[in-house]
Amino acid sequence: MSRTQSRTPDVERVLQPARRLCPACGQSMRIRYENRRTLVTLSGTQRLRLKIRRCEAEGCARFRKPYRPEAEGALALPQHEFGLDVMALVGALRHREHRSVPEIHAILRDRGVPIAARSVTNLLDRYDEVVSTRLGDPQHLRRQLGGQDRIVLALDGLQPDVGHEVLWVLRDCLSGTVLLARSLLSGTAEDLTVLLREVVDAVGVPVAGVISDGQHSIRKAVATALPEVPHQLCHFHFLREAALPIFEADRHAKKELKKAVRGVRPIERAVEGRSDAEANVVRGYASAVRSAITDDGRAPLDAAGLRLKERLEMVAGSLERVRSKGGPRARSPGSRS
Repeated sequence: MSRTQSRTPDVERVLQPARRLCPACGQSMRIRYENRRTLVTLSGTQRLRLKIRRCEAEGCARFRKPYRPEAEGALALPQHEFGLDVMALVGALRHREHRSVPEIHAILRDRGVPIAARSVTNLLDRYDEVVSTRLGDPQHLRRQLGGQDRIVLALDGLQPDVGHEVLWVLRDCLSGTVLLARSLLSGTAEDLTVLLREVVDAVGVPVAGVISDGQHSIRKAVATALPEVPHQLCHFHFLREAALPIFEADRHAKKELKKAVRGVRPIERAVEGRSDAEANVVRGYASAVRSAITDDGRAPLDAAGLRLKERLEMVAGSLERVRSKGGPRARSPGSRS
């Protein structure tokens, strides 16, 4: 779809190359022409007039090749209409504040940035690429790991939706440093072997161990790239597999407990339209039961069935205390009508 809103610049800036001598032969470079570029930033829309130098020395490796102003690279990526400040804000909103694309789009529009929702997605992709390039810089990694004599490598793949690319993240468990993040269309042993070898060559620190899930392609890749390095299954994945029988039993128990409290809705209907104290008490207990039913735990450490049992026991205990004190005889939320 074509753009319906024009880019009217608020200011115009003229940028010239700071370097006057050719970086290849050392001869003087003259300004031969200029390019114009419209750039959208957080502070407004800018019109850039770029003075382009060229080396005219025949035989030079950069003969008649354009030399653009150095300051241009600090404002935006090549062939992009949005500045680096907009891209940085998009990345921060996404990864730090966990905002969705529509939310990011609304925030930018509120700040006066003329941008489409599709452009927000494109900027997120560029942001991830820039961050990945920074993380993969060998000098940066070696500075980060300069005080360590070894690393423990963790490898995992993240797939947001079925059929999409898988984001493979490799990090050091000792320092928490992300060593490599890259999206792959497939997760074969050959592809992962390349990633492992790339990280080993970049960090310059011995790998003392590898932690991952039990995926067969990861096992093969580690055995190929790091044959002498111990490879351990992730504690969480190991515990989840070991607790699978308990998880199934807990899920069955929760199912049976939910059957015992199916009479909540008829009790609520019985007090509809009433505003007396007894009706308010009944509605409060019914709400507590509904909350307990819908509150799921997270396997393997948080059993949903056990949590439901504890909360229903608390509701039943409260009802018993009300009856023992001579309170209103409301029917138990677990009773059937």
